[in-house]
Amino acid sequence: MLSKIKINKTIKPFNKVLEIEGDKSLSIRWVLLASQANGVSKSINLLKSEDVISALNCLKKLGVKIKLKKKICEIYGLGLNGYKYKKNITLNAGNSGTLARLIMGLLVHAKDKIKIIGDKSLSKRDFYRVTVPLEKFGAKFKTNSGRLPIIINGTDLPKPIKYNETKGSAQCKSAVMFAALNTDGETIIKAKKSRNHSELLFKHLKLGIKVITKSNIDLIKVKGKKEIRSFNYLIPSDISSSAFFIVLTALSKNSKLKIKNVNINSSRIGIIKILKLMGVKINFKNIRNYKGEKIADLLIESTKSLKPINCPTKLNSSAIDEFLLIFLVAARANGISTFKNLSELNQKESPRLLWGSKILSMMGVKNVVTKDSLKIYGNPNLKVQKKIIIKKFLKDHRVFMVSAIAALTFGGNWLICDKDSIKTSFPSFLKKIRYLGAKIR
Repeated sequence: MLSKIKINKTIKPFNKVLEIEGDKSLSIRWVLLASQANGVSKSINLLKSEDVISALNCLKKLGVKIKLKKKICEIYGLGLNGYKYKKNITLNAGNSGTLARLIMGLLVHAKDKIKIIGDKSLSKRDFYRVTVPLEKFGAKFKTNSGRLPIIINGTDLPKPIKYNETKGSAQCKSAVMFAALNTDGETIIKAKKSRNHSELLFKHLKLGIKVITKSNIDLIKVKGKKEIRSFNYLIPSDISSSAFFIVLTALSKNSKLKIKNVNINSSRIGIIKILKLMGVKINFKNIRNYKGEKIADLLIESTKSLKPINCPTKLNSSAIDEFLLIFLVAARANGISTFKNLSELNQKESPRLLWGSKILSMMGVKNVVTKDSLKIYGNPNLKVQKKIIIKKFLKDHRVFMVSAIAALTFGGNWLICDKDSIKTSFPSFLKKIRYLGAKIR
């Protein structure tokens, strides 16, 4: 029997304060880099989602000692290329593309064969984009036509490379950066702009990184064989998780919300910039810097009049995980919104561009979808009054959560399957929206 929820009432006005769990991207990166450090590293507010737990379990198989307490995680790092493991081990990345791709970077120096597997959704995703550049270091990869399962044969002498990343994928760029740590020399990456958490962490840890920014391109230089010292990290709240509540507030009546200690890294706030262009009321308060990352409290208010948008493509990469939510806002806007160059959305846990179009169509919102674009004919007065069933979406956590937000703001009688999918990134999602007053069965 599939786990499911039912929503048949819109949310009532609210005025609340929320705290969201730690940022998933930072949680996974901290876990992986801490495993390569010398000594004990500690984190506070580590996200305890399935993706992060998968990362911890993989490291345990690689010989890393981990102590996971209620609020603190301790990782006993083994140093660069210090993993200790049995022959022919299998690492299960679960649903996490970030984990699977980044850990491959750390394993280009692996002494024995290592197999990487994942769940049904992850096994459908393209890994050539990572294995092709990583093979340049000297490692060999046996893939299932570019997909999982993948067998890694490491090299004794990984060599620095030059790599041109053209898709705007932080995962691909970071995998190469992680591999570069084990080389004698300097790896040069020319990358289309994307999330820069890895770069900021490398800088904080003084890992021999230089970044030269040019319009929409970053030139990243990484020198290998730099010892990583143990480090403590207070992980800020996840902007991608916060985004669900930003949109819930914006689309609800007479509501206000404060979300505390959110990571507002400039490479992650595309959704904020896009929503502001559409008229959503969002303000930053108590802005401060923490180990290279920028953190703030977010203040959001209901927005009665929303403007359509011809979405600037330069903001795509910094909002790539939030477009399903942005499409909901466009559905309420007074006019036609257009979104282009979004083929990357279909490389996620599910084909999200197609799912965005499908959900809108079920709601009665006219839209036109292509392989890389979506045009949405907004209707400020739309009230859904029919039954909608959301199922067979490859257990994509973001499809589940955006469906819940749609139900709570547009109305209708919704049945949303696979509620356990939220464990991937946001286990407390339903608890949080119930705290705001949502009626869910």
